[in-house]
Amino acid sequence: MAKSTEAVTNTFSTLADPVRRYVLHYLDEQETPVSFDRLATRVAVWHTDSDPDAVDDATLTEMRTALYHMHLPKLAEASYIEWDKDTHTIRRGPNFDEIVPLLRLMADHEDELPAGWP
Repeated sequence: MAKSTEAVTNTFSTLADPVRRYVLHYLDEQETPVSFDRLATRVAVWHTDSDPDAVDDATLTEMRTALYHMHLPKLAEASYIEWDKDTHTIRRGPNFDEIVPLLRLMADHEDELPAGWP
């Protein structure tokens, strides 16, 4: 597989999961690093399409686990995010700006983003 084809395939593979897109959308809105707990709560709210007060502990724990073990490592590997496990913060990575146009285009055309999504 040609290197450029592989890069495109990897990008779409990374963006295929809505949770990872939620993470990236949220970071697109933020100017500063965000805490892991704040990110997990916000993504859980969007993923369940509920109010922040309505997300139960089990759902939040499940989201934290999925983010920690699956989604954040994949985004960090692609350098879309930088994840500091010592300070429990996440920020935009060096490759973040490369995917912003695609991310915004996807957001403009997908129905799965929750109501109230910017």
